[in-house]
Amino acid sequence: MAVVAESVLTDQLLTRCRERAAGYDRDNKFFQEDFDELKAAGYLRMAIPSELGGLGMNLAEVGRETRKLAMYAPATALALNMHNYWVGDAADAWRSGDKSLQWILEEAAAGEVFAAGHAEHGNDIPGLLSTTKAVKVDGGYTFTGRKSFGSLTPVWTRFGLHGMDTSDPAAPKVVHGFMTRDAKGYTIKDTWDVLGMRATRSDDTVLEGAFVPDKYIARVVPAGAAGADNFVAGFLTWALYGFANIYYGLSMRVREVLVEQLKTKTSIALTRPMIYHPEVQHGIAEITMDIEAMGPHIEAVGSDWTEGRVGPDWFIKIFSVKHKVVDAAFRIADRALDLSGGFGMFKKSELERLFRDARAGKCSSRPSWFWPRLPGRRFLRPA
Repeated sequence: MAVVAESVLTDQLLTRCRERAAGYDRDNKFFQEDFDELKAAGYLRMAIPSELGGLGMNLAEVGRETRKLAMYAPATALALNMHNYWVGDAADAWRSGDKSLQWILEEAAAGEVFAAGHAEHGNDIPGLLSTTKAVKVDGGYTFTGRKSFGSLTPVWTRFGLHGMDTSDPAAPKVVHGFMTRDAKGYTIKDTWDVLGMRATRSDDTVLEGAFVPDKYIARVVPAGAAGADNFVAGFLTWALYGFANIYYGLSMRVREVLVEQLKTKTSIALTRPMIYHPEVQHGIAEITMDIEAMGPHIEAVGSDWTEGRVGPDWFIKIFSVKHKVVDAAFRIADRALDLSGGFGMFKKSELERLFRDARAGKCSSRPSWFWPRLPGRRFLRPA
């Protein structure tokens, strides 16, 4: 029987990540030291089956590790989720008997780093539709378009992307592939100077006929909901479930920082610190109720996927958990600044950074408006 590691995150490693987080954010700098340490610790191999050199963790288990890291360095956790969702998707396929993506697991075990190239300007349904053009050529496909939110830009070696093949206008196809770092026909644009989650270094990638060989083409499927097979449903599930865990972890850290600050915050009108003020306690109770709703929701969705309880309403379930947690996380961060008072808006306050990171999550919530309206499909999740 495969042995699953309990955790790859030691207290010492997590503490170092937290100590570096503010500097990465301030300087808009990639989390290179975090990346090197986490990779060495096995964080990028969590979802690889143990038979192929990984730690054999399933969706729920990887989610808990992601959540734990997010309590210390949310931007680091967010960027590395991009790698883990590709690997987790491939691992689920492998366990179900589909070996077509085994190469992803083998390359990840050998140290390759996978990133995500789904986001596009003007496309609110990434994965199922695309503004990027895919053209079949001898030996593979070329891709022309622009991808944004390309987390892990400085270190990826395999760029997961998709484009639309419209050579048959009556039956357009979406082509999912992985571009290698040494491919020709693409440039990276230094665009990442944003409100929050700054350490992810999610720069734009401009594809100008970039070639992806057939061996790195994962799927060619019908455009739209008809193309949402297990591979597509899988990477969306792993991605959104990871995001939910990240903002859950961030929320718990917001409460932790706030409570510690209020234990020492005084008022000339009070004989005890502000933590004893009834309205402050009311506010913390509201925060806690939001946090308490996150955990069971996330764990239920993780268990359903891992144990194969997946039906035609799956997209609603997975987008709902991400949307609800991200919305609550910002509500928590906003309330925390109310309770903190003026100190919370200073750059030296961790709450200021966490507030911006929480707000950044809502900037990527728009697809939730559209996805649940798509026709339902039944996905098979063999144990």
